[in-house]
Amino acid sequence: MTELIIYAVVFLLLIGHCLLAGKMYREIHADEELSLSEKNDWKLKALIFPAYFYSQYKSSKKLH
Repeated sequence: MTELIIYAVVFLLLIGHCLLAGKMYREIHADEELSLSEKNDWKLKALIFPAYFYSQYKSSKKLH
């Protein structure tokens, strides 16, 4: 039973990770101010830690 709970939590974390990375991908792709290499850099970062880099991306957009 404990194993099932652990798998469910890991699954929910994975789904959340994928959804946030997808949201970040869509926003970055729609941003016309970024060059192609900047977009690719942000997209690569989204694969690693989407929550952390999404907040950094948003704060960098507020500065402009």
